[in-house]
Amino acid sequence: MELERTLENTPTWAVAVVCFVLLVISIFIEHVIKFIGKWLKSRHKRALYEALEKLKSELMLLGFLSLLLTVLQDPIAGICIPKSVGATWHPCINDDSSDSKARKLHESSDSVFSFRRKLATKGYDKCTENGKVAFVSAYGIHQLHVFIFVLAVFHVLYCITTLALGRHKMRIWKYWENETKTVEYQFSTDPERFRYARDTSFGRRHLNFWSQSPVFLWIVCFFRQFFRSVIKTDYMTLRHGFIMAHLAPGSETTFDFRKYISRSLEEDFLVIVEISPIIWFSAVLFLLSNAYGWHSYLWLPFTSLFIILLVGTKLQVIITMMGMRIQERGGVVMGAPLVQPGDHYFWFGRPRFMLFLIHFVLFQNAFQLAFFVWSTWQFTIQSCFHPTPENIAIRISMGVIIQVLCSYVTLPLYALVTQVRNLLQLEYLYVNLH
Repeated sequence: MELERTLENTPTWAVAVVCFVLLVISIFIEHVIKFIGKWLKSRHKRALYEALEKLKSELMLLGFLSLLLTVLQDPIAGICIPKSVGATWHPCINDDSSDSKARKLHESSDSVFSFRRKLATKGYDKCTENGKVAFVSAYGIHQLHVFIFVLAVFHVLYCITTLALGRHKMRIWKYWENETKTVEYQFSTDPERFRYARDTSFGRRHLNFWSQSPVFLWIVCFFRQFFRSVIKTDYMTLRHGFIMAHLAPGSETTFDFRKYISRSLEEDFLVIVEISPIIWFSAVLFLLSNAYGWHSYLWLPFTSLFIILLVGTKLQVIITMMGMRIQERGGVVMGAPLVQPGDHYFWFGRPRFMLFLIHFVLFQNAFQLAFFVWSTWQFTIQSCFHPTPENIAIRISMGVIIQVLCSYVTLPLYALVTQVRNLLQLEYLYVNLH
């Protein structure tokens, strides 16, 4: 059995063809990114342009990580550890009868995978001479290269999906915004009209018997995020509160609040694209938790689901609490109900903490889906990474559900509730008013 040829024995035309194809693909992708950046600049989408630049930076980081793995492949594969240590925390059970590809890779008696391992380590594993095993084999490092590529693809896909679903959710808000320019709306919000807070549509939605009990309040708000998480009366009331707090009188029919929220969503998207060190550290913990017997598929996806449902419920609770404040200030409303947002409604008085949780869940979900696709690609769907049909069903279904909840429900709701409390940069306000 012959070993693979090195570049010394490879035709120069073959090397040139491979390099040429890779260069063409890379240059094409670079020009596509530049075209998108120019288009965003021409449309005055500064936040999205910055998000694109941050996305490029994250992809460069993954590329640099892949480069380091290539350069340090031999030193890493040359680190030897005792067999007793190397036999711990495996993703697959250490069973000689196991038919998983990952196990076969470490079985020296398996001629096919032993040969592949020898190719990756330039002929043989030096550690076996001393009765030890490699810290990470050269072929294992190659598989990490593939995983980094899959992760980069999923990072781009989840960013695009998040923005697309969020914008789609805001489409209906455009019709509500147009209603604010009608005579009927101006009549309904006429300051000369006096009504009890409970008689307004906003009051009938939020000022009920269940709003007086914290337990029932959280239960009702939990289910509201699944059914019409943002309705017209909430949108109109929060819009009115923002305009009364930040704009001059008479701006009720001229200010495009939906466009303003859309710009604030772009600002939030700018944060989501960037991967912080804490998020990267959580990804490392995810890789660690894939050890056999941990059953991470039973609790990791549900942990992310619990977090995003908790955030969505809290945002609904905040809207109801702002309505209750109207009732506390007095039962009579002049025109439209006037809400007074504030940081004290949020956990720890920090609205950005909620955005961090949304960011954390989105990245973890994308990371888990990328890991699922990679493990299926490298080890087939019937490998030890997917021991049961339930494992496969949970990973796929939870990945889709969490992505939709984050992008279509929670993130737009977060943009609406948090941006009502404060102004963005004045340049955004100027664009919206003109």
